[in-house]
Amino acid sequence: MKKILLSLIVVCGALMASGMGQQSPKHMPKMFQSVPMVKATILQDGKEKMFCPKCGMSLPMFYKSNMSAKVDGKVKQYCSIHCLVDDINSGAKLSEIKVVDTNSLKFIDAKNAYFVVGSSKKGTMTKVSKYAFASKEDAKVFASKFGGDVMDFEHTLALAKKQFAKESAMISKKQSMMAKKGKMLYNAKCQKIDQKFNSTAEAKAYIVEHKSCQGLNGKQLQAVGLYLNFASQN
Repeated sequence: MKKILLSLIVVCGALMASGMGQQSPKHMPKMFQSVPMVKATILQDGKEKMFCPKCGMSLPMFYKSNMSAKVDGKVKQYCSIHCLVDDINSGAKLSEIKVVDTNSLKFIDAKNAYFVVGSSKKGTMTKVSKYAFASKEDAKVFASKFGGDVMDFEHTLALAKKQFAKESAMISKKQSMMAKKGKMLYNAKCQKIDQKFNSTAEAKAYIVEHKSCQGLNGKQLQAVGLYLNFASQN
């Protein structure tokens, strides 16, 4: 009996970690980037505030690589430096750029941060991870444990810009595959949505607000959001 109970506890824990059967990012996979929602500081406003405005991914799920900036007087919060660079490449004028300190989980001035680039910890929207720290000593300690090079923001941003085109091609292929799965999920689990969307984040926020789909976990919600966004653009 004890073995059966233990097995049930393990299974239930795994389901909660994967976000099974829910649409919000309340329960998330145990990735290095992830933090519970209560520990995530969300700086941007609006119905879509829990999602990256560029790719639509959950901000708490990828919190340790989050960045923010003021764009046209409003704060935008990104899941990663890749998505921040995406906005720069789109012609957006960014100011007051901040990044999450990996240790304290607080936002700090990106210009004063020290980044560990290329550690063994998985990155967000990139094959070369980039995690920020408030002090150089903290960055060195992290690098000694997980590898990587310690860089300032200027050099980290320059590297992200250099990697952007190649990484975008890789991401586009993955998003296209996810959107195809999203179409199947939409047809199987969602009410018909006639709304047009300007971003994946907007589509996901609409689904959550209107409870348009049933039984989606976080990854499935992202897939449906991608599908609805792609369908709106075509």
